[in-house]
Amino acid sequence: MKKRILSLMLAAGLSLTLFAGCGAKPEEPKELTKLTVSEVARSVFYAPQYAAVTQGFFAEEGLEVELVTGQGADKVMTAVLAGQVDIGFSGPEAAIYVMQEGRANYPVVFAQLTKRDGAFLVGREPAPDGGFSFEQLRGSDLIGGRKGGVPLMTLEYVLRENGLTPNVDLTVDSSVQFALMAGAFTGGQGDYVALFEPTASAVELEGKGYVLASIGEQSGEMPYTCYYASKNFIDESPEVIQAFTNAVYKGQKWVAGHTPREVAEAIAPFFPDNDIDLLERVCRRHAEIDAFMSTPVMKEEAFDKLQTVMEQAGELEKRVSFTSVVDNSFAQKAVESIG
Repeated sequence: MKKRILSLMLAAGLSLTLFAGCGAKPEEPKELTKLTVSEVARSVFYAPQYAAVTQGFFAEEGLEVELVTGQGADKVMTAVLAGQVDIGFSGPEAAIYVMQEGRANYPVVFAQLTKRDGAFLVGREPAPDGGFSFEQLRGSDLIGGRKGGVPLMTLEYVLRENGLTPNVDLTVDSSVQFALMAGAFTGGQGDYVALFEPTASAVELEGKGYVLASIGEQSGEMPYTCYYASKNFIDESPEVIQAFTNAVYKGQKWVAGHTPREVAEAIAPFFPDNDIDLLERVCRRHAEIDAFMSTPVMKEEAFDKLQTVMEQAGELEKRVSFTSVVDNSFAQKAVESIG
């Protein structure tokens, strides 16, 4: 109900902006196509998506989008395959797993939002004067995330790149659910934890931990969070997918052209429990690590890197081709038409 009220308030505010004029007769509002989108988590990391809602870009494209939070890529994909939602938003690894099952109505990735891991390593002590080193994690217990998910796989990739073998040189705990990781850490479990924003900054501001490093800066570029839908839905409603992609691209452009404070104010309705100063802090942190895509077009080399990360994690026996999972045509058309 709370989400529905938010949606109605945003729609009402947009209507006032669009149809207020100097004595002009208001036009009849067009009926919007309703879409349900399952996002993997509610995070400032997805700021361009929320900006696309509050700045009216989805409505501008004729869409009314309801966002539901799936709490895990596996749950998001399940909802997409079951037809419970129209579009899924998570790491593309979920689509790779399904593709390998040989389903006829498989998910197709059509737009990318973020280009690197958005998690931050949080510890119980601040970094020493000489700066943080991953070597400090040797012999520690690290709460890492769900097995098979991109956050855990990317974290383990970064550990290996820094000379640490997961569950040999340190313990990487994959038993804690994504939504419970911060609570487990602040409750005394583990020496370190990988957290998304605004949770990482909130823990830091509460004096219960310290942000030590960006996992995304360490891992480099890869298709971290993307939009996908079933092949049948895309084939039956290509104009809806195009409109959705257009709105996402407008959101990306808007965020790139505004300050962290302006972005924080725009996305604030989606984070009612966080104050503007915290949101600004998080938006600046994401801008500093170059977290967002400038367009929704996925790069094949970034997709290949993701599969390397999955292989190293033991979660991918055989690679899939880029074109079997990704359809860039909608993203490319958005860029060409909007500029």
